[in-house]
Amino acid sequence: MAQDYNIKEMVNIIKALRKNAESLKDISGGIPAVVINADRILADVRMLEIDISDAAEILGK
Repeated sequence: MAQDYNIKEMVNIIKALRKNAESLKDISGGIPAVVINADRILADVRMLEIDISDAAEILGK
């Protein structure tokens, strides 16, 4: 059975994740644990961008 996916909403949420992780890193004051974990989050967000955002762009969604 085919599933419906809201690709546009996923792209919007992925963009918000990136923005929030970058903001957290910016306000961290250089706290190593925050910087390291924010970088990890950003790496995961990048994978989502590759998987979802880039695919949405190709599909024209």
